Amino acid sequence: MFDEGGMREQIGHEPLGLVANISAWNYPWFVGCNVILPALLTGNAVLYKPSEYATLTGLEIARLLHEAGVPRDVMVCLVGGGEVGAALLEQPVDGVFFTGSHATGRRIAETVAGRFTKLQLELGGKDPTYVCEDVDVKTAAESLADGAMYNTGQSCCSVERIYVHERIHDAFVSAFVDAVKGFRRGDPMNEDTYIGAITRAPQLDVLESQVEDAIAKGAQVLVGGERRIGDGNWFDATVLVNVDHTMEVMREESFGPVIGIQKVRDDDEAVRLMNDTRYGLTAGVYTRDEQRARALLVKVRAGSVYWNCCDRVSPRLPRAASAIRAWA
Repeated sequence: MFDEGGMREQIGHEPLGLVANISAWNYPWFVGCNVILPALLTGNAVLYKPSEYATLTGLEIARLLHEAGVPRDVMVCLVGGGEVGAALLEQPVDGVFFTGSHATGRRIAETVAGRFTKLQLELGGKDPTYVCEDVDVKTAAESLADGAMYNTGQSCCSVERIYVHERIHDAFVSAFVDAVKGFRRGDPMNEDTYIGAITRAPQLDVLESQVEDAIAKGAQVLVGGERRIGDGNWFDATVLVNVDHTMEVMREESFGPVIGIQKVRDDDEAVRLMNDTRYGLTAGVYTRDEQRARALLVKVRAGSVYWNCCDRVSPRLPRAASAIRAWA
């Protein structure tokens, strides 16, 4: 509130009204509540459609909120697939918040275009990281192996492509492969399991197609590369080298335990390749030099950027605007 010359200027904060939230299946509690709770706390009503692959989680979120005192007509969970999402978008909502695939996000944007409805989309990525020649190779390799393979690669902010300075490329690849070979595959309910099954069976075809395309164009598989037979949808943790941007694995989202590692001459080539994408979710740089990291990351077209670490969500930073340091 400001007073000047007898005039009062005041800023007010008002609820949007009715918020539509359509969320993803891979982190259903976090992704759903990341919109639901702020919306409710700021005085909005919520129509929540969880992914059809996480319906029970959505219903449980609604049950717990109702038990906590949120009125049932203020927080409503809608169950169903794409047809329910389409019906939701036809309602007179005041805001639409979606987390999920690039293709679905595009359809949602086209549906609400022209309605002047507040729209926020967090979509998939082909998230790059550049490893400079001054790093501790083993530490960087182990960190990035985790960044690429955690949750079996089923995270929109997982590291999806890695560019390594030519001076340390071979040493980095060796350490990276050693780290991946140490990841235990098995039942995710077991404490020592690191690689679990793929959630959706159709994704196995995507991963297999990307690997086959890369091999046909000259890439080399250093570990993994195949689906496994057994209960569930299994695909080996896979590391590819001799990759380039003619290959699907370096251009389209994998959303699985598959990573391509490409050698680069210098910082300029790394930035050019990192920006050679239609996605723009996250990106990272590994270097001991903070000034160098900042100079590189400001050139990368990505909403969230990381220095010496991989995907990290911080409540202290706005979404799509973070730069985090893990080690120097």
